[in-house]
Amino acid sequence: MRLGALLTPAGDQPDHLVNEARAIESAGFDSIWSAHAMGRGFMMHDPLLALTAAAAVTTRVELGTGILQLPLYQPADVILKVLTLMQIAGDRLLLGVGAGSTQADYALHDQDFSRRFHQLEISLKALRQGFESGQVGNGDVGLPANLKGGPPLLLGTWGQSVKPAATEFDGWIASGMHRTPAECGEALTAYRAAGGQRAIVSTIMVTGNTDTGALREQLTSYADAGFDDAVLMVYPGAPSLEALRALV
Repeated sequence: MRLGALLTPAGDQPDHLVNEARAIESAGFDSIWSAHAMGRGFMMHDPLLALTAAAAVTTRVELGTGILQLPLYQPADVILKVLTLMQIAGDRLLLGVGAGSTQADYALHDQDFSRRFHQLEISLKALRQGFESGQVGNGDVGLPANLKGGPPLLLGTWGQSVKPAATEFDGWIASGMHRTPAECGEALTAYRAAGGQRAIVSTIMVTGNTDTGALREQLTSYADAGFDDAVLMVYPGAPSLEALRALV
């Protein structure tokens, strides 16, 4: 099972993000991820901007959004930013998207939280069209031929709707924060039965109080269940990145 790490909330040092990206790759992790959260009283980096910075200072790791709350963006803006990021990251980019689950994020944008799944479908249609043809609305973003098709598209859900992830996307991102390993494993069984390919369990919290023995067992349970990747959220005071990488 591959192991990734999420970029942590913005610190007060201007080089925090790029130093963290370098450290994650240097420690031997397979991927770097950026989450999308706002309006919650702490600052998370914009996922696409953060991964652009990470792409510029790394060469090997995959780079993924985990996840991008697509209804909170204009599709044309996402397409342009993703294509720009692909020019730097190449085929290392994974675009994880979803509707989101936190009302505060929608309140910040003055968007209707209750309509997020409907808006997700509209945004996905526009995104796919833009990556395939360059056409967005009544305009053309000027899609470079080498970027046609866009990056692999993954759907983030808590596990209730894994069939669309299996049949309409290139992979599924499960929540290791909001669901137990057993619940994630049960959803994974349904995902595989529907023909799902890559399966990632994300946002596994690691703090200064984390027991590394218990964490190793948790990661082993995800691997035994059949997950392809696990992604850690490593907070200050947690075991070193090198020690965590050695768990898998």
